[in-house]
Amino acid sequence: MNTYRTLQWDDSTNTLVLLDQRSLPHRIQYVICKDEQQTAEAIRKMVVRGAPAIGAAAAFGLALAAFRCNCQTTEEFLRHIENAAQQLTAARPTAVNLQWALKRIIRKVAEAEGTIEELRRLVLDEARRITDEDVRINQQIGLNALQILPEEINFIHHCNTGALATVDYGTALGIIRTAHEHGRKVFVFVDETRPRLQGAKLTAWELQQLGIPFKVIVDGASGFVMKRFRIDAVVVGCDRVAANGDTANKIGTYNLALAAKAHGVPFYVACPTSTIDLSIANGDLIPIEERDSEEITHLEGKAICPRGTDVFNPAFDVTVAELITAIITENGVCYPPFERSLRGVVHP
Repeated sequence: MNTYRTLQWDDSTNTLVLLDQRSLPHRIQYVICKDEQQTAEAIRKMVVRGAPAIGAAAAFGLALAAFRCNCQTTEEFLRHIENAAQQLTAARPTAVNLQWALKRIIRKVAEAEGTIEELRRLVLDEARRITDEDVRINQQIGLNALQILPEEINFIHHCNTGALATVDYGTALGIIRTAHEHGRKVFVFVDETRPRLQGAKLTAWELQQLGIPFKVIVDGASGFVMKRFRIDAVVVGCDRVAANGDTANKIGTYNLALAAKAHGVPFYVACPTSTIDLSIANGDLIPIEERDSEEITHLEGKAICPRGTDVFNPAFDVTVAELITAIITENGVCYPPFERSLRGVVHP
């Protein structure tokens, strides 16, 4: 597979280079961010997307803020970094990884002693650690999933959760990739994932490069596919998991979970522990981002709905814990009751 890392820090210019996922699969092009405002805008406009990837991008956004501030004291520096973190947090509110990465860096800066230049280096080094950890975490999630997967597997996958949604390798798509690389016989039905078509555009592109056989289906076909074919597992990623196991993920995941339950198909969530939010009791408390109506009313810039059509466009929905067979993390596989098992992997 040709590897295209979703984001890289350019040491020569102290800038963040993002693979522009809006152009895929037909063009490979990059966006350069020079400050936190440009990074927040790139996250908001989905130049970079996927919970782990936007967490890493936000971390480097703080590094950009650190290198471009003209602060005279460490107190001013900390305030500047905190203000930048607020701008980045507002870019996409549902994915908890973004907030997790920013809070982790702010805490490190607040606890540190040193010159402003040393604090700048600390922010950048921590952002790099977050990105390196992400790759290792994804690979371990895939390995942990092997123990519960059969030798021959037909998957259904929703949205995009591969290397493009992370720093590299992938979460739910990483599970599929790991199974393939370990000699399992793998086939994937790929939800197109309206309205932005991340499945049809991005997941199909990644699977094609990996040499994994697949077919793209419309989102509404999943129930029929489960009835017509043998489906061994549904695997999805997540943007936030509440303490009880309720899971926010790309819109359409809840429908897919209901169809899986009706057909007796195991429903697995791939979840870095950084995505688990034990501070909220259940999914009703997860903020759900609503996006621009043109994502639905237009396709490739062309109107497909009557002018003046009203739209409800939530970017995510919440799958209730009762529909989830297991949550697969880098620290192990969690089964119900999730209130207990999730705490076990967050605080092993």
